[in-house]
Amino acid sequence: MKSDNIISLKVSGTLRLAALAVLLLTLSPCARADAAPPVAVGAALNAAGISADNVSIVVQGVDDAVPVVFHNATRAMNPASVMKLVTSYAALELLGPAFVWKTAVLSDAPIVDGVLSGNLYFRGSGDPRLALEQFWLLLRQLRSRGLKEIRGNIVLDRSAYGLPPHNPSSFDHRPLRTYNVGPNALLVNFQSLTLTLHYDEEEEGVQVFVETPYHDLAIDNRLKAVRGACGDWREKFKVSAKGGKVTLDGNYPTSCGDKLLYLAPWQANEQFMRLFRALWQELGGKWRGAMRVGTPPADAKQIAVHLSPPLADVLHDLNKYSNNVMARQVFLTLSPSPATTSGAVKRVREWLERKKIAMPALVIENGSGLSRDERVSADELRRLLLDAWKSPVMPELVSSLPIAGVDGTLRRRLRDSPAYGRAHLKTGSLEGVRSVAGYVLDARGKRWVLVCIINDPRSGAGGAVIDALVEWVTERAGDALAAPTQSAPSGGGGEAGGVGGVGAAL
Repeated sequence: MKSDNIISLKVSGTLRLAALAVLLLTLSPCARADAAPPVAVGAALNAAGISADNVSIVVQGVDDAVPVVFHNATRAMNPASVMKLVTSYAALELLGPAFVWKTAVLSDAPIVDGVLSGNLYFRGSGDPRLALEQFWLLLRQLRSRGLKEIRGNIVLDRSAYGLPPHNPSSFDHRPLRTYNVGPNALLVNFQSLTLTLHYDEEEEGVQVFVETPYHDLAIDNRLKAVRGACGDWREKFKVSAKGGKVTLDGNYPTSCGDKLLYLAPWQANEQFMRLFRALWQELGGKWRGAMRVGTPPADAKQIAVHLSPPLADVLHDLNKYSNNVMARQVFLTLSPSPATTSGAVKRVREWLERKKIAMPALVIENGSGLSRDERVSADELRRLLLDAWKSPVMPELVSSLPIAGVDGTLRRRLRDSPAYGRAHLKTGSLEGVRSVAGYVLDARGKRWVLVCIINDPRSGAGGAVIDALVEWVTERAGDALAAPTQSAPSGGGGEAGGVGGVGAAL
């Protein structure tokens, strides 16, 4: 068992600094005391009204044997989208950065004079990135191969997944939100509709532009332009959908300018049908049949195929923008076919066991973090990130993470900070959860693993806490390593990973 030199942080109501103890480590007669604990983190917690008991923090140099900060780190916490790190690293190692998904189109009859008298089959393999433009290109292949008219049915083959029906209302009763889209083996354009909301100054009204072509779509625009701050503009109006009609009713602040609105108004089969009809008609094609779910006969011929971007590129979109349905698709790809959640969980656990990454607190529901049940400890994420740093796939994993102040979910944070451009961090956010985990390059050129998970009713104010921690690592974490060593007191105990005891308090 490795010895860990660990400092536990605890915030008092008055923010008094008191060195309580230095941890006893199992195999080390000495432990190092932190000479410069992150006072700013304690101040941020106090200002946010967040209890230190509801926060887990770990900071450790990637080349160091011990952490310099270790607070409440063995507690199982809800990590929100930080769980995507587990899915991403497992996928890179088990599938390889160059792995691609294949979407095939087959027919059970020949194309004669541009006419297919039989059925056309779309067979999916779980491509997470079959977006509008890729789907259009796939249909364009059909036209370039001479297909003009389909007289049979369109048959959707989703047999690569063995999943129960998905209820988009189950997480938070917001079925039209795109983050609630469920995985399926033939996911097209994230099952979404994109609208642009535009305030027209001349008309003093709100215009709605449809950016995604869908057959027989009607927009009932009841939005009213109102003065005031844009703020949380999405909560200022209601959206409903019935059949091909989408209704927007409420207020739209004029200060918002143009905003993109992403919706998921249809179940997977209907969404595919509406999108296919619109694009096929735009391409000059005809279709007279119906749409159903099924599998092609054994003698069906492949007439077109689309290969996804490689996994490394998919993870870039998945992690930078924290796309939940993409994460679920990648996670299910880890399962034997037909893919199931239990199959993917089993493979991830077997992979962790082979790598000797102990994660006893890990609970995976879907691999995306969009869950009230998923759990992991900050210490377990520390082990995962340290292992990943030494993996051949480390560059692909790190490059997929948002960069502080630059892009993804961190593009608006830490811009005017010493941490700008120096932190690659996966973020997470749910009601009652705020989290971050990844790598930080400090001002001295040293790289650190950082994990912070907040599970608190006031976690919405936790962004300042996380930012303070990232800045501390950037500027001062190295000071902790320079602190003099002290003899460890007796009586320390071991926990998961060989750590335990009480350390310095803020």
